[in-house]
Amino acid sequence: MRQITRRLKPGQLLKESIIQLVEEEHITAGVIVAAVGGLENANLRVSKFESGEHPNVTVEGPLELVSCMGTLSSEGCHLHVSVSDRSGQCYGGHLKDGCRIFVTIELVMLAFDDVIYNRTLDSETGFDELAPMSVDEYSSINNLGRGA
Repeated sequence: MRQITRRLKPGQLLKESIIQLVEEEHITAGVIVAAVGGLENANLRVSKFESGEHPNVTVEGPLELVSCMGTLSSEGCHLHVSVSDRSGQCYGGHLKDGCRIFVTIELVMLAFDDVIYNRTLDSETGFDELAPMSVDEYSSINNLGRGA
């Protein structure tokens, strides 16, 4: 296991910066441990309506990032955030593209060496869902040597 700690700067995009770090650090399985700072705006997908629609919500800031969690992989990242506005009103949901950093984000991630986080399409949810497997299992399925 290894940790990756970075400061993201004003104007950078949160989700896009996380995905870029996952690629640069070759993270095949990981989690966000902490993300502290602020956003100019938050683009979120919120819980599904009875109609099956997954609405997107945009919250304008400045906003405090009060929670950020998720699974990380080069196969796809699944990220959720909670933000609060200046009145303390909180909003949360699935992190979408285009959330611009305001002042800073202090980001801490953990990467795991003994597992691979794959994603496979789930016919019930319609989303690519987590399908973890050991490095050895992944290697044998893909005819790779140890350390894939």
